[in-house]
Amino acid sequence: MQRFILKSKNEITLIGGILIATAFISKWAGVSINVFNWSLIIASILGLAPIAIQAYQALRVKVVSIDVLVTIAVIGAFLIQNYEESAIVTFLFLFGAYLELRTLNKTRSAIKELTEMAPETALKEIANGEFEEVDIFDVDEGDVLLVKTGAKVPVDGTVLIGEGYINEASITGESIALGKEKGSKVFAGTILENGTIQIYADRVGEDTTFGKIIELVEEAQDSKSEAERFIDRFSKYYTPFVLIISFIVWLVSRDIELAITILVLGCPGALVIGVPVSNVSGIGNGARNGVLLKGSEVIHDFSRTDTMIFDKTGTLTIGNPAVSEARYYTENPDDALVYLANIERESDHPLAKAVLEEAGETKILPVENTEVVKGGGIVASVNGHRVAVGNVALMKKENVKLSDKAKADIENLEKAGNSLVITSVDGELKIIMGVRDQIRKGAKEVLLKLKKLGIKNLVMLSGDNQGTVDVVGRELGLTEAYGNMLPEDKAEYVKKLRKENKIVAFVGDGVNDSPSLALADIGIAMGSGTDVAIETSDVVLMNSDFSRLPHALGLTKATARNMFQNIVIAVGVVLILLFSVFFSDWMNMSIGMLVHEGSILVVILNGMRLLRYRLKN
Repeated sequence: MQRFILKSKNEITLIGGILIATAFISKWAGVSINVFNWSLIIASILGLAPIAIQAYQALRVKVVSIDVLVTIAVIGAFLIQNYEESAIVTFLFLFGAYLELRTLNKTRSAIKELTEMAPETALKEIANGEFEEVDIFDVDEGDVLLVKTGAKVPVDGTVLIGEGYINEASITGESIALGKEKGSKVFAGTILENGTIQIYADRVGEDTTFGKIIELVEEAQDSKSEAERFIDRFSKYYTPFVLIISFIVWLVSRDIELAITILVLGCPGALVIGVPVSNVSGIGNGARNGVLLKGSEVIHDFSRTDTMIFDKTGTLTIGNPAVSEARYYTENPDDALVYLANIERESDHPLAKAVLEEAGETKILPVENTEVVKGGGIVASVNGHRVAVGNVALMKKENVKLSDKAKADIENLEKAGNSLVITSVDGELKIIMGVRDQIRKGAKEVLLKLKKLGIKNLVMLSGDNQGTVDVVGRELGLTEAYGNMLPEDKAEYVKKLRKENKIVAFVGDGVNDSPSLALADIGIAMGSGTDVAIETSDVVLMNSDFSRLPHALGLTKATARNMFQNIVIAVGVVLILLFSVFFSDWMNMSIGMLVHEGSILVVILNGMRLLRYRLKN
């Protein structure tokens, strides 16, 4: 019976409204007073039923909820035969709950849109080479899938055959279609606007980028900030406090109507719902714009950030370095290049790829006794020769003599913003290469926007040489820039700033950034970075879209302001209502409930404004 009544709340609200209308129409029409009274009595009883059930359920778990206050107030009004008040209060309470649910569903629209974008089926290649439509859960890593025009890409994968244009708005927030061809990476949940492609499934199900987005956003909206936890604790004690105050007022004044009016006016509904609706709206806006905010606490901390630290490679720069200059100190540079290339094939460092592209196709020689020197480079035996590839520090360690010309070349290359790749064979210097990464397009404009949003300190930390770091720092207008930083050095620097009471955000994309991402107040990962960086971080910029960073910061600031506004509205309305009941003649239960429900809708609608938030230019 309880389940049926709660399920029928909307119908009960409608019937209650009709009965109240009937009562007042009959009164104005001069019909028997019995029609007026019985219409209101039935409306009161019907309306109280679902409220009383919810109150009973709350009391069973030892919680004095708003439903308990309203139930006591309505029963009190009913006992003193104030049927107008009891009927109108129950109707307004139920109707307000209906409107709250409707508007709250809109705040979760961004999350709903995300889940609806998730692909449900895929065209999978079967044994005879044909493609068969299967459920998305029947797709495994390594399967070959066909995607036609207008279809959703079902997995994260690599294009094997064909080409086309894909709308990646579900991942990046950008609706401009991107061209894809053989070798291109594609993401689940994106839409192939034209063309036909076959893809190799790299990641499926919850492991896809889109699956992780949904999971992270759902976790984020279920999390609670310190403000929400405080309000929950406050409500736990505030609601019984209102009940006690109401009882004391009745004992002193013997005015039962005044006492039950206080019960209605003191309801903290808008206060309880104001902060969560702001958080959900803010997180939803971020999800639709390529920014994952992992919870309410993240919003609070990020909005107060005054210092932002950036890794260089892959964050401020595009992470695709190329050899700009090369200096040879041998009569047989080709032989030295062969040794260098064979060493670099052993490395996964970003500079290694640039060196291999410069060296081109070379003879493959046996590489033995490989030793990775932390913060220095690589030393190994290549075809019987001891070969060292790395920085100046490694050359000193290997006792490689640097001529005056070599030292001058090193200084000039560093001043030009190059990272150095120095090669020695059997203790003799052979090659110095200067490798430069390109600054990410629009990075300077992004940093200017961050300054306007209140970031006082823009710092770059890099494992690269100080000369390269200084060039990038000057070009981007950074506050500070430090080179030759190992992962532990970066982590120590973050600790140092936090001890100075700075609110620190760290932006990075690699495994070596994970300690700093975890130590900072806010860790921000580039979406195409490593899984561990994304898991460790608090904010993820999908598709490594650096331009989303100001939107993310502006959104958290707007969300924090919105929370404060909702708290002020909620507390202000309760104080005004309580003041009015003691110092005015016009305040009663019905007006109080109307204002109370109105305040709840105001804070919800105020929170929903965040769904349309855009950073002003």
